[in-house]
Amino acid sequence: MAGHEVIARAGGGVQSVERAFALLETMAAAGGTMGLSGLAAASGLPLPTIHRLVRTLVTLGYVRQQPSREYALGPRLIRLGDGASRLIGVWARPHLARLVAELGESANLALLDGSEVVYVAQVPGRHAMRMFTEVGRRVSPHCTAVGKALLAQMDREQVADVLSRTDLVAHTEHTITDRGAYLRELGRVRARGYAVDEGELELGVRCVAVALVGGPARAALSVSGPTTRMTDELLERAVPHLRAAATALAAELDQAGGSAAG
Repeated sequence: MAGHEVIARAGGGVQSVERAFALLETMAAAGGTMGLSGLAAASGLPLPTIHRLVRTLVTLGYVRQQPSREYALGPRLIRLGDGASRLIGVWARPHLARLVAELGESANLALLDGSEVVYVAQVPGRHAMRMFTEVGRRVSPHCTAVGKALLAQMDREQVADVLSRTDLVAHTEHTITDRGAYLRELGRVRARGYAVDEGELELGVRCVAVALVGGPARAALSVSGPTTRMTDELLERAVPHLRAAATALAAELDQAGGSAAG
């Protein structure tokens, strides 16, 4: 078996599978496209090993080769991503329901997908007039509290990459459309640990969001409602509840990932 690519690990894992997923995660972290030399530098694996793994992933549809000879994440990953998003939404629902019970307003879970924010779960608020966000809705990160919370967790280069693919469109008179002003807003989000949407996507709607830290996906929880009810007092009360829910959900997702790996 010496020299065979599939090597059983002491912990029961298979080395080639671990390496293949590590390459996919490396490509995702780099924006989805990399060359073989970049993958070799990032992974520390020999080029022949990377080439064999990548060609297998291409054959399976999880990676595709670009005209530039670089490799990009492939379309079959979309199905896996959709399934994983739905599962994360299922895990999040009890936490969202508790937020609604504690605060009365609608609670949401959103993920960062490329340069867009996608809502993957919501529990509606208790009021007759409440905020409703369709699961699956995609929005720009520049005009949402969840988007600000997510980008505030990223380094300068990652933020620049997302913004390079984002049109800073004015949805309302309150939308931040200046790149410098938006970067300063992200600094304020980092400093206080939560983000606020002050009617920047929809007039009359206020939202507060907290990002999950340390989880397997870039995700954020939010509470939203009409400005008349989302007062400063309610926002101040919401933040610790959001932080507790985000911490608990991130721990559950990490544990689930660890159990699957074990």
